[in-house]
Amino acid sequence: MSGAGSQQAEQQRAEDTRWMRRALELACESKAVSSPNPAVGCVLVRDGVVVGEGFHDYTRRDHAEVAALKQAGDAARGSTAYVTLEPCCHTGRTGPCTEALIAAGVKRVVAATGDPNREVNGLGFARLREAGIDVEFGEGAEEARELNDAFAGFIRKGRPFVTLKAGVSLDGRIALGDYSAAPGGFLVSHGNGVKREREPYFLTGPESLADVQRMRHEHDVLLTGINTVLTDDPQLTDRSGLARRRPLLRVVLDAELRLPLDSKLVQMANEDVMVFCTEPVAANMAALEARGVRVEVVRSDVPGRVPMEDVMRRLAEMKMISVMIEAGGQVMASALQDGLVDKLVLYYAPVMLGSGGLPLMGKLEMERLDVSRVETAQFGRDVRWTGYLRDPWTEAGVR
Repeated sequence: MSGAGSQQAEQQRAEDTRWMRRALELACESKAVSSPNPAVGCVLVRDGVVVGEGFHDYTRRDHAEVAALKQAGDAARGSTAYVTLEPCCHTGRTGPCTEALIAAGVKRVVAATGDPNREVNGLGFARLREAGIDVEFGEGAEEARELNDAFAGFIRKGRPFVTLKAGVSLDGRIALGDYSAAPGGFLVSHGNGVKREREPYFLTGPESLADVQRMRHEHDVLLTGINTVLTDDPQLTDRSGLARRRPLLRVVLDAELRLPLDSKLVQMANEDVMVFCTEPVAANMAALEARGVRVEVVRSDVPGRVPMEDVMRRLAEMKMISVMIEAGGQVMASALQDGLVDKLVLYYAPVMLGSGGLPLMGKLEMERLDVSRVETAQFGRDVRWTGYLRDPWTEAGVR
């Protein structure tokens, strides 16, 4: 390649990076308003100028490409479409985006990644090329895929993508067994360092807690166990302040249906709290349902244990594609032992709790698990550690 050609190619790569970054920003706006569909952003650029852009909002129906095309109108002809996911080539709730792009006269499509949906994977790109459109993909792939891990897992396996989140001490503890012994200053955020009855305490700092709110916003379901509710009386709400299509569903595993009527979860319930039990008590069930709590009864071969596979199956039926577990060691260990966890997010606080601390995973009886795609990030004094137990994109065979 000549010097001029090399320089032109370099300029084009820089432009592609610039506009894909904008498409990814739009895709982030799609988070929590697109589920159970993927979060997608699209930017249409002609002669270095944005002529249209959009993101997918499930309620508004239009996919990101169509939203951008409608904004661009006739200016879309001859443009380059930067889109964070391969354009669909099948008819679902809407028509195929490939045909919309072709009809609008788009000359080039730059996509971050292929689509894990079997009805689309590679076929959307093939249809565009067949129509004479130049297609490239790979720019921004890592970010685009992380945005849609849940969609990739759900569309291939038919069950929610499960993230296990926990705050952890440096010696692998999640709480003190005796809360009253909590040292003032770094275990509890209530000034005197003493946990009052049924009041949550925080092992990690405010920066980590803010990041947890971001994570809650990006999930359909937040799952915990009854012991956490009885001990901490948490709200488990999405307090990010960001828009979402449907309320965060708060799920409690409560085999004996002991959820207190005066708990914050029940007091704040508005058809967004669901309890799974195995031993329904008619009076308790009626009282909870009268307060807006949904109660689901599942069968169990193990007394006092709610089978989590059945829980995930029911959530999948409800089109809940992502679940975040915030619970005690027993629930976390069960989820891992049942092979349900896809991703781990651990916030390590700069403290050691010693032998009196409760272990992260309780009694964990399982074979070795290898973790991939490990990343770390600093949040105040804490360090967030992220890793995957399974990569939904690799399993889906997406290039």
